[in-house]
Amino acid sequence: MKSSKTHSTAPIQNMIIMLILSMISIFIIIGALTTLQTSLTSDALKRTTYDISVESLFYFMSIENHYFSEVLPAESQNPSIGKFAFELITNINFDDPRTFLGRELPGFSFYDGTIVVAGEGSDFTNMPTSESAPPLDVILAEREAASENLANMNEETSDERNDMSAESQSTQNKIVHIIHSHSRESFLPELKNASEPDDAWHAELNVTLVGERLGKELEKRGIGTEVDKTDISGMLSERSWSYPQSYEASRDLIKTAMEDNQDLEFFFEIHRDALRRDITTVTINGIEYARTYFVIGKNNPNYEKNQKLAEDLHYLLEKQYPGLSRGVLVKDGTGINGRYNQDLSENSILIEMGGVDNTLEESYRTTEALAEIISDYYWNSAEKVNN
Repeated sequence: MKSSKTHSTAPIQNMIIMLILSMISIFIIIGALTTLQTSLTSDALKRTTYDISVESLFYFMSIENHYFSEVLPAESQNPSIGKFAFELITNINFDDPRTFLGRELPGFSFYDGTIVVAGEGSDFTNMPTSESAPPLDVILAEREAASENLANMNEETSDERNDMSAESQSTQNKIVHIIHSHSRESFLPELKNASEPDDAWHAELNVTLVGERLGKELEKRGIGTEVDKTDISGMLSERSWSYPQSYEASRDLIKTAMEDNQDLEFFFEIHRDALRRDITTVTINGIEYARTYFVIGKNNPNYEKNQKLAEDLHYLLEKQYPGLSRGVLVKDGTGINGRYNQDLSENSILIEMGGVDNTLEESYRTTEALAEIISDYYWNSAEKVNN
């Protein structure tokens, strides 16, 4: 009788011991995660699974259903589950050095992003840095322009107007909207006593001139365009807003433009990169151009369509002006805007036009090339729709 009673209580004792050990294990794991300050979030999961190959996915599925293992190539290698778990828990990827430093260095998150199309020489070490800026009072400071012929560079002469080739097609209405959320981004060669990137700001001689020139070039090619040259930096000062709120200010302007004009189809946000000349300049047929970089914010439902438009424009540029485009970058994550108001339209792109060391003349040349390929893209698309 005594032996039988002992045997009947053994399973219960084992269950109690397993329960206690399980609870201890859970507390240990939670304590370890808390101590390590891991980033086990949906964003971390998304980043970790982003680069999982099809073969790896089939392998994980074959654990439950062996049928999937039959379609794997003979030479395929099983993925490392330990490596996957480590990256998920720590958000550290051994193939990307940025993940070791991203949470430790202030401002390092500005370099976060995914290069979906890399132009010549583009990698994660030279991605656009225009989101980083000095204090607003530095941006608003008065600076003297060095370009005495600015008016001549920015205005078309009557001879130039007469030399314009007549376009057989015209949109009739304004379909393109151009805006500049960082409106005072300027160019060092156009300013006096300016040599550092933090000096490249000006109330009038700035990136809005590049946007204005792009609008004129599009108009020449029959693409109706409206250009918003609002001094958004000034708006921030009036509202006592900080620089990162630039896109909130420009958002109001874009929404108003959309309400006033139902025909708008394309929205281009024009910027100037903070990187130096060797990265932002290319020589094509002996002529120097300011290079472009197409930037897409991933934190909006339209990002895939916006990305497709950016990729199409990139490849058109590469075909006609090899090396002019630095590529297509998708940005999101902590410290990044990740939207750039691109949720307002399926045809919205942020375009970096040159850098702090480029001249207006170099940027103007790029607007001509960009207007040419935008025009080709639009009219070819319209022809396909008509057909």
